[in-house]
Amino acid sequence: MSDAVLALAIVFLVICLPLIIVLHYVTKWKQGREISGDDEQMLEDLWQMSRRIEDRIDTLERILDDESRDWRNKE
Repeated sequence: MSDAVLALAIVFLVICLPLIIVLHYVTKWKQGREISGDDEQMLEDLWQMSRRIEDRIDTLERILDDESRDWRNKE
C-alpha cells in the first residue's frame, strides 16, 4: 500500500504539480495584459492634463516671444 501511495505522490509531484503551476501563471499573465477601467480612466486624465500643460507652454512661449525675442538664447 505504501508503495502505491509513494508512486502516486511522485507522479503528482513530477507531472501534475508543474502543470498546475504553469497553468496558474499563464492565467495570471493573460489577466495582467488587460487594462482595467480605472487604469484606462487614469490614462485618459493624464492625457488631458498633458494636453492642457502643452497648451499653457505654447501660450507662455508666444508671450515670451512677443516680449523678448531672444529669451531662448539666454542661459
